[in-house]
Amino acid sequence: MPETYREAYDRGRGILLAAGIAEADTEARLLLEAVCLTSRATLYATPERPLREEEAVRFRELLGKRATRIPLAYLTGVSEFMGLPFSVNEHVLIPRQDTETLVEEAMPQLLSGMHFLDLCTGSGCVALSLLKYSHDTVADATDISAEALEVAANNAETLGLSGRIRLMQCDLYPPLAKKPEKGYDLIIANPPYIRDAEISRLMPEVRDHEPHLALAGGADGLDFYRRILKDAPAFLARGALLLTETGYDQADAVAAMYEEAHFWHVRKHKDLNGILRVVSGSWRENRHI
Repeated sequence: MPETYREAYDRGRGILLAAGIAEADTEARLLLEAVCLTSRATLYATPERPLREEEAVRFRELLGKRATRIPLAYLTGVSEFMGLPFSVNEHVLIPRQDTETLVEEAMPQLLSGMHFLDLCTGSGCVALSLLKYSHDTVADATDISAEALEVAANNAETLGLSGRIRLMQCDLYPPLAKKPEKGYDLIIANPPYIRDAEISRLMPEVRDHEPHLALAGGADGLDFYRRILKDAPAFLARGALLLTETGYDQADAVAAMYEEAHFWHVRKHKDLNGILRVVSGSWRENRHI
């Protein structure tokens, strides 16, 4: 007899528990929903629904992969960020809730008519969220990875935002000739910030599967902040804001770097867990003006 929806869920939950997956209940359900194209209500409303053979086979395949600690989002191909669905694969970091703080701090600063720059865009989740929740704004977004930019382009098309974003393959900043004449009204970045020595101690989902190019921030984790702050003045409009996400223990050091780079009104912003997660500062050509 075909396995029922409830039986498949229970079996999947057991497999993930045995593999040490902390949220086995939720992940078994999400994998089953992805395979069967169902919703959360299905498990409760129609638990006796029989699985088709191809659904059962695919569910077993995904369970086997998740048991090897391949991230759930890479298996389902989608991750939610700021209430929006973003396609993801092994070429981009999976969007984190922590990074929503970066978007939330940028939103009040993003006014109609502004042109902003998103560095290390990855899946495009930061830039595209800002565009989706603002009006009459446009963005440039850069990444060193051509594969990551393909993911961002697909997400832009899915969200109907292709006409408002220009994606460029660059090592941080685009060529000066491509910036707006007056400079960007806002620059935002979630750069790699994991200390090199800490990568081997990350969860296997991150260490073994997410792109190291988007994780490794040098010996002290601050290499990219040095580069961002060094070149930011050439790209920022006068009085424009630079916002960067930081690691859980890096905000003080990054804020000090902002000050040393002659940014004004340097502030540190907490995430929902009370951790200092974002540093911001405004640029002026002359600190005495």
